[in-house]
Amino acid sequence: MNKHREPTGPADGQQITLRGPAELADALPYLMGFYPNDSVVMVALHGGRGRFGGRLRLGIPQAPGEWGPVADQLAECLVSGSERREGRPDAIVIFLCQDSPDGSGGQHTMERLRPFAQRLRTACGALDVPVLEALCISDGRYWSYCCPDVRCCPDQGSPLALPGTTVMAAAAAYAGVHVRGTLRDMEARLQPWRAPAAVTAQERALDRAGPTLLPRLLDERTRREVAAETLRLARSLMDRIEETQPAPPALSDAGDDQLIGSDEAAAVILGLQDRETRDRAAAWMEGAEAQAALRLWRTLARRCVGAYGEHAAAPLTLAGWVSWSTGDEPGARVALSLALRADPEYTFAQLLHRACNEGLDPEALRRCLREATDEETGTGAELTEPVAGPDAGRGAPPHARTVRPLPDGGRRRGRVLRPPGAERGKTSLGSIRPRTPVAGRRTREARRYGRRGSRTRR
Repeated sequence: MNKHREPTGPADGQQITLRGPAELADALPYLMGFYPNDSVVMVALHGGRGRFGGRLRLGIPQAPGEWGPVADQLAECLVSGSERREGRPDAIVIFLCQDSPDGSGGQHTMERLRPFAQRLRTACGALDVPVLEALCISDGRYWSYCCPDVRCCPDQGSPLALPGTTVMAAAAAYAGVHVRGTLRDMEARLQPWRAPAAVTAQERALDRAGPTLLPRLLDERTRREVAAETLRLARSLMDRIEETQPAPPALSDAGDDQLIGSDEAAAVILGLQDRETRDRAAAWMEGAEAQAALRLWRTLARRCVGAYGEHAAAPLTLAGWVSWSTGDEPGARVALSLALRADPEYTFAQLLHRACNEGLDPEALRRCLREATDEETGTGAELTEPVAGPDAGRGAPPHARTVRPLPDGGRRRGRVLRPPGAERGKTSLGSIRPRTPVAGRRTREARRYGRRGSRTRR
């Protein structure tokens, strides 16, 4: 067994020393905040005692031909990211987490992934950062790719410790660290419905709403009316959700689905495709209001069914922002990753995903939203891309402009960012991102009606 020590612990300075593969495998869900499925996880270690630093996760590529390029990219990303935050890592720990397809045993999975583990070790070594340990976790057992001693790391693997029975579990409970279940469970709360009857009903509602909203969204005179209507309806749905009693996640999601009608969901989903409307909705980010907003964004993401899958990028990004703003970084990363899976070019998700992964403090953006002035009236709101300059590409926080009040019918629940003055007086099709299919037409171009004359994705 490789003998090494990786102290970790809560922010008060208490440290837990982990010794060997067994305790490393047990610590993984506490490091990530969930149990990763079908994932490669890499963790940077710093100092002579191996203090945990930056970490990253990626789904394991299905095609072995992709393992080499992915390994090089992951190693470069972890090392360069660590250099920006905490300094160059002194070592790296690798986890490959994947259960066998039929549950027959993890040894075959471990052997199949061995070339990927070796490629990851080679990629880290090429950057002069050694891999201290590489583990495969499959079907409740773990294997070490680095330890040749069968007395402590047998060929058939070793069983994982029972949840909640280890020193790491006790320390995490004392520090208030919670494991949110598996990655698969977290993603399931945000993925589209699959029941045929529900999918058909929601898709028809989206089909009906599209031809009505599309002309209004493309007309500057009515686009602001659509924005106000969308925000009022979203706020009404939040109030409806907030009145329900707290429940476990599965029951809560099912209850939220029943609270919102198909036509209501369709109207808000399509209205959020306008980036200014979406950015104004981002003001619902704190307290009980944030929790109601998060439940609404999850519900809407589940309603982006069939040909409307790309529309999920907006509610998923809002869900990621609210999660990050309220301190749930694992939940934020999952939601933002799914948003980028729905639309890899969605700029708002790209910015937030990068800022979250860079360890930036969301308070900077929250402060911009709080320190609003209501000296002017208007409907614009925008989070702009970083301006090219010396900080570009270095994880600089998004630049946010001044804020203005929401049209709320006499009740203020949040404030939002104001658009640049140069954009207030004109219609920009690049600022509209609805991609609703016209009834009876399901082509990709029909869905992306917000990109006519512009390739902007925000």
